[in-house]
Amino acid sequence: MATYLYKLGRTAFRRRRLVAFIWVALLVLAGVGAASASTATSSSFSIPGTEAQKAFDLLDERFPGGSADGATARVVFKAPDGEKMTEPANRAEVDKAVSELKSGSDQIASVTDPYAAGAVSKDGRTAYVSVSYKVNGMELTDAAREELQETGAEAREAGLTVEIGGDALQAAPETGAGEIIGVIVAGVVLVITFGSLVAAGLPLLTAIIGVGIGISTITALANVLDLGSTTATLATMIGLAVGIDYALFIVSRYRAELAEGREHEDAAGRAVGTAGSAVVFAGLTVVIALVGLAVVNIPMLTKMGFAAAGTVVIAVLIALTLIPALLGFAGKRVLGRKVRKGKQISDKPNAGTRWASFVLRRPVVVLLAGVLGLGAIAVPTGSLEMGLPDDGSQPTSTTQRKAYDLLSDGFGPGFNGPLMVVVDGGRQKADRTVEVIQGIEGAAAVTPAKLNKAGDTAMITVVPEDRPSSVATEELVHSIRDAGDDDVLVTGATAMNIDFSQRMNDALLPYLALVVGLAFLLLMVVFRSVLVPLKAALGFLLSVVAALGAVVAVFQWGWLGSLFGVEQTGPIMSMMPIFMVGVVFGLAMDYEVFLVTRMREAYVHGERPGQAVVTGFQHSARVVVAAAIIMIAVFSGFIGSSEQMIKMIGFGLAIAVFFDAFVVRMAIVPAVLALLGHKAWWLPRWLDRALPDVDVEGERLNKELAATSVDGGEERELARA
Repeated sequence: MATYLYKLGRTAFRRRRLVAFIWVALLVLAGVGAASASTATSSSFSIPGTEAQKAFDLLDERFPGGSADGATARVVFKAPDGEKMTEPANRAEVDKAVSELKSGSDQIASVTDPYAAGAVSKDGRTAYVSVSYKVNGMELTDAAREELQETGAEAREAGLTVEIGGDALQAAPETGAGEIIGVIVAGVVLVITFGSLVAAGLPLLTAIIGVGIGISTITALANVLDLGSTTATLATMIGLAVGIDYALFIVSRYRAELAEGREHEDAAGRAVGTAGSAVVFAGLTVVIALVGLAVVNIPMLTKMGFAAAGTVVIAVLIALTLIPALLGFAGKRVLGRKVRKGKQISDKPNAGTRWASFVLRRPVVVLLAGVLGLGAIAVPTGSLEMGLPDDGSQPTSTTQRKAYDLLSDGFGPGFNGPLMVVVDGGRQKADRTVEVIQGIEGAAAVTPAKLNKAGDTAMITVVPEDRPSSVATEELVHSIRDAGDDDVLVTGATAMNIDFSQRMNDALLPYLALVVGLAFLLLMVVFRSVLVPLKAALGFLLSVVAALGAVVAVFQWGWLGSLFGVEQTGPIMSMMPIFMVGVVFGLAMDYEVFLVTRMREAYVHGERPGQAVVTGFQHSARVVVAAAIIMIAVFSGFIGSSEQMIKMIGFGLAIAVFFDAFVVRMAIVPAVLALLGHKAWWLPRWLDRALPDVDVEGERLNKELAATSVDGGEERELARA
């Protein structure tokens, strides 16, 4: 592989104008496609095989036009102190709001009158209007959402408290601020790392081009492939991070080759042949992790994974072709000012070599400190409770949270997450089901069964005693399902969230086994070792469990919650463990491959195991640290989001990268390699013969280049081959 990539790098360097033109043309083509495509709505959310999904499908079939999966909203009214919502003046304001809603957006399916539906609290101070839409929350037009937000404006002027809740107000999370912060921090880190504005600008430029092509392609295909507007969020986050990192690896190696006296074209070829090989395999691990999300069998997650994997593939291709092309344009400007003035880069020990030498002197102490430290942080993971956030997790300043609290005070916390029970049967069976549910502990209220026109299917609404995300409500759902037969199905947003969380739990171990197993085989091919990939996988698991512990401590227990803007603690988002495994594993392997490949390269070229570790740190530690800081900056930019889910993702990924890069890769890895010595690179002979030799460290490449140089060809033969 190294030989092939060497040729590719030299070709891209020589044909730089053609290569640059091709990538710019692809960017323009993707941009035109995105601009001409119709606006994306939302990917239809479904969980095949779950009871909640079966119930939704049955409702769509038996209650045509009922919009079972449509968005809902609740407009909550509360009378001033000393008044009631049943008083004529207050009732008139509510009637006016109901009329405005009914005559408003054509996306509205139904609007209930609280006085006719009995939606007035026992004390008479609170009432709510239920609004159902024909489409889901992400498909609502801005006009429909604005009309909903303006509902009750006159009632507020009359002295009533009016707040609005429900998923109808859920817009696509705004992106942009996090990415901008990440790019700014990345630019600063790159300038410090390289000491050259040109060298710092290349990774930023190519990462933006790669993300631009990826996101534009996703936008262009959004409606054709049913890609939701949120699909681009993960692709942007991952594409930007790996795009900068991969380019950083190539540029760093190119500068190192120039420092050894190589000609520019040869240096570009060698950089792509060696660091480029690490980039290919690092990219493959990320792609495996993202594509592996298909194991969960949730179409939305599968599409998000494939879309993000596509941006990673683009980032790899750009690193292998566009980077050497741009290096050809940059010339000597890619070097720092001192080097351009003739001062050679010093090969004296740097911070990386000093740290590696320290670890080699005290490997047991460093290993125990790292493992025990991460183990202590991982302790809260034992108390992990998973669910999906509801309006109760919104900031207290939002109208959704205020509506949630008003309903809880007026009607009970369970009113914010009613369950919908679907009975596949007639009146007799439906009434019997109502009686059974009324006798189940945890059910605060059960409405009479509502039959369809054919009289063969009924809907029953059950109000839990506790809030939607509580353990008690989850137990109520299971109790109803256990008490009924196969013709009694529980659905609704709360039940769907419970089923989603269960699907995540069930898929975690198979997903982990698939991703870690495939990556283990891949790393075994790269490092020609059994113990190094095993150490890489175990170290990753340690960092992810520690990161989950930190997430539980902050978002579930509330430790340091105010520092990160956590206003309401609660269960951890159910997709968080799988999401962290998929994303962080791929990124962690980037650092593993780039750092350890340089150690393997030094070992193969004759250095002793300890010295090879020091050499790897001398050439790679600074780049890995820079890459990790950039990654942490990109993810940390999302912590400032007002959305609890986005905030949690940003915090979880940032802290996981911190643990993996600075504790596992920079401390535990060299300590383990120091203790293993030559055994670290042991591989059974039969396995050595069975595995393909991809020459990631460039051993065969160096021999071929040396041979052609001796023959006087100055590597021209290999370059033309």
